[in-house]
Amino acid sequence: MDGYEGRMGRPTEHERRQRFAEEARSERPDLALLCLLVAAEADASLDEAGMEAAEMELDRLAGLLPFRPGGARGWASAVSGLLGGRCGFGGSPGDYRRLESSLLHEVLRRRCGLPILLSVVWIEVARRAGAPVYGVALPGHFVVGFGSGEERVLVDPFGAGRLLTEADAELLVAGATGEPLGPSAQAPADPPAIVARILNNIRAWAAARPERTDVQLWAVELSLLLPSHAARLRFERAQLLVRRGDFLGGAAEMEAYAEVVAVVDPAAAKTLRGEARAARARLN
Repeated sequence: MDGYEGRMGRPTEHERRQRFAEEARSERPDLALLCLLVAAEADASLDEAGMEAAEMELDRLAGLLPFRPGGARGWASAVSGLLGGRCGFGGSPGDYRRLESSLLHEVLRRRCGLPILLSVVWIEVARRAGAPVYGVALPGHFVVGFGSGEERVLVDPFGAGRLLTEADAELLVAGATGEPLGPSAQAPADPPAIVARILNNIRAWAAARPERTDVQLWAVELSLLLPSHAARLRFERAQLLVRRGDFLGGAAEMEAYAEVVAVVDPAAAKTLRGEARAARARLN
């Protein structure tokens, strides 16, 4: 046990979030651990044993890969052949409607999920086997890269690990955003950036379901613990607190955000302070 476990063998919310913040800011953040800590916010049954089981499943899958299958294309083919072929990992449009599609332990169990979570499985399995692998945050569709430079190969885990040509990648981006694929969009994404995108997906899922402000709130609060985040997330958190009946907490958050905004937009800060007063008035 690592000091983050609560008295009854389960980490408290404070301990879990402290661990998340420390891991996200570490020199080499553990992507699988960060994703499992996100999942633990959504699934109260996911304890330390469950997280260890998920890590062990990633280890087991990595052990099924052949030893050093070759260069980038060899690795891409081997990992996709195992995960997308033999194990049946992949995605479908219905996965976008399920919160489980953004939770790593559920994706490992169900073998389906959103493109970014399936990519996390590809990355973590391949990394454990020694592959030169990384995530690629294409606009509108997350994929995985193997190798670098002229030898780089992209695969689409959502499509069961289909190997992508440059034209395929351009079509994916054009279909999702209507925009051309720029070189900067193909740069490797680091673990905090990947987790930020996962949390953005969860926030969007919850925002479309007004009864799930609980999910939207914890996704915002985890996003605020990442080393880089948009200041406006504080306003989103303030609004959620007010919607959930925490008028004092929401007002305090609005006022804190107003202090940040005042530097560049005094009029907007004044409006925020007015909203904070209105939130407090709802206590009467």
